[in-house]
Amino acid sequence: MTTEGHVAALERRHQELDRQIQTEMQSTRYDDLTVSALKRKKLEVKDELYKYTSGTQ
Repeated sequence: MTTEGHVAALERRHQELDRQIQTEMQSTRYDDLTVSALKRKKLEVKDELYKYTSGTQ
């Protein structure tokens, strides 16, 4: 996979995690642990994205 392809995949994953977080937070059965886990994954993806994008600029 090319770097651009990997970055695009990471961006899609980041957006998907954001949607999952929003859905979970709007749920009547809101689960703090689930939201925390999703936010942690989203941050990991963001950190990886930063590694790829900061190195190419």
